[in-house]
Amino acid sequence: MSATREPVPAVGPSPDPEPAGLSFHDVTSADGTRLRAWSNAPVVADDAPVVLLCNGLGTNPYTWPALLRRDCGVRVVSWYHRGTGGSERPRHRRDVGIDTFVADALAVMDDAGLDRVPVLGWSMGVNTAFELAVTHPDRVAGLFAVAGVPGSTFASMLGPLHLPRPVAQALTVGAARVLKYGGPAITPVAQRLRMGRLGVTVLTHSGFMLPTPDPEGTGRAVRDFLTTPIDWYGHVALATSKHRRVPLGTIRVPTTFVAGRYDVLAGARDMASAAARIPGATYVELPASHFVQMEHPEEVHALLLDFLATVEE
Repeated sequence: MSATREPVPAVGPSPDPEPAGLSFHDVTSADGTRLRAWSNAPVVADDAPVVLLCNGLGTNPYTWPALLRRDCGVRVVSWYHRGTGGSERPRHRRDVGIDTFVADALAVMDDAGLDRVPVLGWSMGVNTAFELAVTHPDRVAGLFAVAGVPGSTFASMLGPLHLPRPVAQALTVGAARVLKYGGPAITPVAQRLRMGRLGVTVLTHSGFMLPTPDPEGTGRAVRDFLTTPIDWYGHVALATSKHRRVPLGTIRVPTTFVAGRYDVLAGARDMASAAARIPGATYVELPASHFVQMEHPEEVHALLLDFLATVEE
């Protein structure tokens, strides 16, 4: 018998019109899952250096405001995770997690005609970037890791609280389970949030996120994120929690880590420890939360440009 795809709940369109500075198209991953890929190519020069962005789980282009400017000088190729932002859910619910994200990254690279590129990762995308570098070293020219660790991510969460790693992991995996099983009740409430200026002000003064220089853009990023059903997000998050730390001794490309000092989702101390295990790696810590590239877009972008200058073509 031939397998049939499970019914996929529709993910509502973003409440905002798409900006002229982005292009979107479909890419098919190795297992047949249709992905929504995106690029900032319309706003950058043809000869700009290209990076593959492994984005934060369930997030979107608007979390990278500096990369949406005409003068950003970097062409970004990326995609929405499975079941988010217009990307299809896989035929089997189990086909999510870092291994499948690596397969999706390769599909996006192949579609764009990219043999080997620097890889930019944020949050859980750092796991994907490092797993890609370890399993396909010929495809990765460098690693720029923002607010993420190369594996065992959930044990690094709640870093500012200085909890024992097993306790931090138990608490955060438990929170993901709450999202997965409580999602059907939470989603209708979350998707009614307007996230206008008042909502953004509350969020960016919560401690989870700090103030950003572009509240309007921050609101758009959050509204887009909230189009994903919370139970699906929790399901995917639980799958990513199983990803273990990659063998960092095999990394032989330029590597930069950018950490947020007050990050509760990717502990700065774990990022510093990872950087210390990679010969020649650079570690930078900014007074930021997990959303460091939204709170300090100019500083992070300058660090990215400096990093790209060290990467061999």
